[in-house]
Amino acid sequence: MKKRVLFLCTHNSCRSQMAEGLVNHDLGDRFEAFSAGTEATRVNPLAARVLMELGIDLSRHRSKTIDEFAGQPFDYVITLCGDAAEKCPLFFGGVERVHIGFDDPSRLPGSEAEVLPEYRRVRDEIRARIKGFLLEGTK
Repeated sequence: MKKRVLFLCTHNSCRSQMAEGLVNHDLGDRFEAFSAGTEATRVNPLAARVLMELGIDLSRHRSKTIDEFAGQPFDYVITLCGDAAEKCPLFFGGVERVHIGFDDPSRLPGSEAEVLPEYRRVRDEIRARIKGFLLEGTK
């Protein structure tokens, strides 16, 4: 049976969407990933673009709030930003809650060409650190 992972960030637009897409793509045989935010906004188009560069399509993703997952079982709840770590509700009791923080590329000023390298850096960092954490925890 696949382990269920929920990624949380404030707006469920960038980092948590990338983490969900990467885990379902890279580790989908062992994990089922979901993402949510303390607020719902939209999927960041640049986050979707840098995942599409890896062949991962986020076009069917949408921004969701934590409330959509109330009462659902998860093996891991992973917060990716400090705000979500502070606001993560206690109804996820009994699961392993972990904070693995990443920079937020959506806050960077500049043109698309100027910020895309940071989106790629954060994408690659999420891929490496989350994959490492999940695989280490399932040995």
